[in-house]
Amino acid sequence: MAAYLIAELEVTNPAGFEEYRALVPAVIAAYGGKYLARGGACEVLEGGGPARRRVVLAFDSMQSLKTFWDSPEYLPLRALRERHSTANIVAVEGVPPGP
Repeated sequence: MAAYLIAELEVTNPAGFEEYRALVPAVIAAYGGKYLARGGACEVLEGGGPARRRVVLAFDSMQSLKTFWDSPEYLPLRALRERHSTANIVAVEGVPPGP
């Protein structure tokens, strides 16, 4: 069953964050992840807070997502992202395909 990583980010150092943005796509792809949304236009339809940068990734399973998240390739990139942004990130299990 598919799983999704949903991130809401506030970039605090755009120059430093650029290095993360340049390096992370290859690692995501190596673990079977695919971008569904990556920082495009965002509008808050309900609730409070600003429309921050949003990223949505799809993985084949929650296990694949967690393998990426804890991978030796992603851990240093995660530390890089944490230095240059603040984030709320959740992993969400998808629903089985319908009939």
